[in-house]
Amino acid sequence: MKYTKVWKICLFLSNCVQTAAKTHSRCYIASQILLPDRMTQMSFEPLFADTGDRVQRRMIELHTRLAPNEGDTLAALDGVRLIRVSRPAPRMPVLYEPNIIVVCQGRKLGYLGDRSFVYDAQQYLVLSVPLPFECETFASMDEPFLAISIRVDLAVIAELALLLDETLGAAASEPLGVYSTPLDAPLADAVVRLLEVLASPHDTRVLGPAIMREIAYRVLTGAQGDAIRAALVQQHHFGRIAKALRRIHAELKADLDVETLAREAGMSLAVFHAHFKHVTATSPMQYVKAARLHQARLMMVQDGVGAGTAAARVGYASASQFSREFKRLFGRSPGDEVRWMREIGIRPAVADTDA
Repeated sequence: MKYTKVWKICLFLSNCVQTAAKTHSRCYIASQILLPDRMTQMSFEPLFADTGDRVQRRMIELHTRLAPNEGDTLAALDGVRLIRVSRPAPRMPVLYEPNIIVVCQGRKLGYLGDRSFVYDAQQYLVLSVPLPFECETFASMDEPFLAISIRVDLAVIAELALLLDETLGAAASEPLGVYSTPLDAPLADAVVRLLEVLASPHDTRVLGPAIMREIAYRVLTGAQGDAIRAALVQQHHFGRIAKALRRIHAELKADLDVETLAREAGMSLAVFHAHFKHVTATSPMQYVKAARLHQARLMMVQDGVGAGTAAARVGYASASQFSREFKRLFGRSPGDEVRWMREIGIRPAVADTDA
């Protein structure tokens, strides 16, 4: 009996020692994580970090579910469009509003002056100003071009840029009108979450705006974040040109002349021309002409108006001059272009005058 009591006491003490050792070990591990001087060693990688291929497959799955039909699908969230193109399209003129285009599948090749740029599943596109350029689409029925277009909210950009200036310093890079930049994991993750919430009206209303803001933040802090921030904030000469572009799109029908635009920008005619061409790769009057013709094409394709009506609405006094300049830009007469665009299911994109 005496030996039994001693054995029980020894067993109790042994258990106490083991418990104390485990507790000490847990406390030591916690101290490694929680002590302030250890904070810099912590990893903030997502708990469920995924591979790029899996993220892309998830994007394709969600996009296909949300936008099964050819062409553009307006999402429930203002400023978001889902794009689906199931056949290749040759190099053709386009005019995009300031937006962020993330490609889930397929590829487009853009041409602006002597520059060319790719946007595909590895590289997304950022346009800081409304910009006419040419693009070629690579797609097929088996692998359609799938993308999400997110309109740039300049008020949100300005707010985020102010916060980033406090931590990163003011952006010093030379701004451009368009950027093709690598799609990193944080931005891809945010885009997937945006596609997920778009499936639910309640989630879209509650969570959508916050994810849109996060996407803007990820763009401003990504691989070319400094240069993109400089472009989207639109300061100095670039900002003056951006303001002139907004004026052009807001008053397409007006009789605009270069002298007035240069004077309003506070520049001499020569300086205005030089900075305008640096941003848009074209002259001011060629830009005005392209903007009018793109808007007229949209009216004819989307609203079903005739060529004469569309011409008058964008400031052309002569229908014959409109037809000549339209064919020179698009390679087809107004009627042929409308039929072709409807046949291939492409909705022409033009700048939003509120951008």
